[in-house]
Amino acid sequence: MKALTERLPAYSLFAAVLSGAGLPIYIYAPKYYADTYGVSLTALGALLFALRLFDVVQDPVLGWISERLQRFKKIAILLTSFALALAMIGLFAVPPPIAPIVWFGLTITGLFTAFSFLTINFYAQGISKAGNAEGGHVRLAAWRESGALLGVCIAAVIPTLLMDVARDPFAVFAYGFAVVTIIAAFFMWPEWKGRVTQEPSQIRDIIADPIARRLLILALVNATPLAVSSTLFLFYVESRLGAPGWEGALLVLFFLAAAISSPLWSASAGRFGEKPVLLSAMVLAVASFGYTLTLSTGDVIPFAIICVLSGATIGADLTLMPAMFAKRMSVISPTGGQGFGLWSLVNKFTLAFAAVVLLPLLERSGFAAGAMDLPEQALMTLTVLYALVPSLLKLVAIGLLIGTKLKE
Repeated sequence: MKALTERLPAYSLFAAVLSGAGLPIYIYAPKYYADTYGVSLTALGALLFALRLFDVVQDPVLGWISERLQRFKKIAILLTSFALALAMIGLFAVPPPIAPIVWFGLTITGLFTAFSFLTINFYAQGISKAGNAEGGHVRLAAWRESGALLGVCIAAVIPTLLMDVARDPFAVFAYGFAVVTIIAAFFMWPEWKGRVTQEPSQIRDIIADPIARRLLILALVNATPLAVSSTLFLFYVESRLGAPGWEGALLVLFFLAAAISSPLWSASAGRFGEKPVLLSAMVLAVASFGYTLTLSTGDVIPFAIICVLSGATIGADLTLMPAMFAKRMSVISPTGGQGFGLWSLVNKFTLAFAAVVLLPLLERSGFAAGAMDLPEQALMTLTVLYALVPSLLKLVAIGLLIGTKLKE
């Protein structure tokens, strides 16, 4: 099979690990530390935002380093994979030996630094892997993002599934994640190309390119709705729908729909073009978020349908957006490190924005995690933040995409 000889399954597995260390951590970590250690949502949001300000400096530097590693690249990536595994264990499996908010900050900084370095190298490697073959970037993206979405799906549901069978489900999740991370790192070992054969790119050249700049802005706006809904998902299901215990099943529906739809969006993009297919997915996302505004306590089945539809639209976002950016990087920055340093920064910043803005707003409205008989104002605020804000942001993203001339 051609995919096996090209080692594309290795890309799927490594993408699954990276995705498991990204979005699910934003879904679970703030609520876990709030519920388990009593850490304030406002404090968690402020800390996550501060860490993303650190990324403004860190991610471009990591991109610069990744382009210049040469023969040490394989060792550096393997060691960073070990660091990622250890940071996950520290975050969820080790009781904080110091103040919980400080321990949270230290472990999650290590986790996301390793995540950033691995992500930058992984996506930059994809540029040379796809080459200049017709449809190469979209084909690689289909394998890579399908693996990523399956990884998100598994990482999102495992902790809730383990709650009935394990005394400390998050510790079991962390150790399992560590094992899979090391396996994935060894599978990807032959793929890393250490020698720099082209002049490393400069950030100013990438930002100066009008298409690359527009794609980065589009990624920022378009990814923010997912960041918003991910940050508030557990709170919405537990408090607005009044359906504690359904979080895991609904997350599986959401991410499984994204994973299954990913190759379908990829095939459609190969036939009709990335831009019109992505636009259609964005319109569906607006409709899904808009309908969520009408839901109330007990509407689990309608929300499950929304999870399927909105999850499918995320499949388009996570497959086509990186492919479009990688295609442009292959023209203006073939080494890719600096470009995907910016890409990593943009995508993580959306999650930081969601944390620093939404969590304090929610807390000020009278919301408390796990509390019963919440005031109506708190529930209304939760609904508006979860459904209306993403709808408006998606409309802005649609306007940006329409105005982006990708054929230039």
